[in-house]
Amino acid sequence: MGINIAIDGPAGAGKSTIARAAATKLGFIYVDTGALYRSIGLYCLEKGIETTDETAVSDVLSDINVELRYIDNIQKVLLNGKDVSEDIRKPECSMAASNVSAIPRVRAFLLDLQQKMAKENNVIMDGRDIGTVILPNAEVKIFLTASPEERANRRYKELVEKGNNPDYNELLAEINQRDYNDMHRKTAPLKQADDAILFDTTTLDKESVVEELLSIISSKLGDK
Repeated sequence: MGINIAIDGPAGAGKSTIARAAATKLGFIYVDTGALYRSIGLYCLEKGIETTDETAVSDVLSDINVELRYIDNIQKVLLNGKDVSEDIRKPECSMAASNVSAIPRVRAFLLDLQQKMAKENNVIMDGRDIGTVILPNAEVKIFLTASPEERANRRYKELVEKGNNPDYNELLAEINQRDYNDMHRKTAPLKQADDAILFDTTTLDKESVVEELLSIISSKLGDK
């Protein structure tokens, strides 16, 4: 049985970036659950399937195979054998992921994969319901967040660095909508687990967040 660290939080809080950095330092496997949902969202977009159509999305799950592989120590996301690591980061995949993640059959489809990885490895897993649903017995649970404005600002800078020309107000509106969707969905809504540590990163840079996160993890594991 591996050591499990669960990191939950809203969209754009930096969970993936921070969890990946912490996993590298700890020698743990990083499991990006958001990439799994984004992959299903991408598949539906490519097939012209409305991502809010529960029946249509559920019907194509049997045609989807999603894998997380480490190639040269870099996590790659494979959708039916194709590397979609970059494709799933496109803005349109963000809302698609939010939509499909609200569908019970999609969550059940990915549950076994996530729990199997956690059982067989020391993992840091991030998402919306890791500490509440996927890994309820995780040794460490952290709820990572930041203000909507700061999350939109971080996303804005990230897109500009990639050569895009984003609209800050549109990004902020999207983040607020995703927060609402994730917190109000019927299945596994976004919420802080009762035994999770709240970590607000609004005023911190990446290096400070990683340092503080490692300190929290060390403290919690030391109590075990």
